[in-house]
Amino acid sequence: MVKLPIVDENDKIIDYKERDTLDYSKDVYRISALWIENSKGKVLLAKRAAIKKQDPNKWGPAVAGTVDEGESYEQNIVKEAEEELGLKDKFEKGPKVRIKGEYNYFCQWYLLKTDKNLSEFNIQEDEVSEIKWWTKEELKETLRTNPELFVSSMKQNAETLIESVKK
Repeated sequence: MVKLPIVDENDKIIDYKERDTLDYSKDVYRISALWIENSKGKVLLAKRAAIKKQDPNKWGPAVAGTVDEGESYEQNIVKEAEEELGLKDKFEKGPKVRIKGEYNYFCQWYLLKTDKNLSEFNIQEDEVSEIKWWTKEELKETLRTNPELFVSSMKQNAETLIESVKK
């Protein structure tokens, strides 16, 4: 069974636990995620598969994954991007954010600019049920009016990334 690194408030590893033994209200773990934009400034989001234990059928980052024992944030995003969307691109390192709430973790963001059509992505259907290009205005408005359609951290993450990612 693969274990996950448990970290302190400085993102230093203090323990390892199997995923199904995590106490999500206390344990802080690591996630890597990919923010994809096209040249028109649209953002690619992925709808999580219905079979996912956490946040099924909710919109979230184009790619995201929990970092496993022995894996860096960068190694994780490279693996997850290829598995979930068939991407083999190089990613720019983006901001790292600390998420507190129902789930507690550090999220290291990576950034990609691409003008691929939706049909050019190779979706892993047990992870992702749908992908869609969103305008930033559409994303902000839908987060405001229907936040339940998104993973719980999406509002905070969208605000961080829309502000920090240059056009």
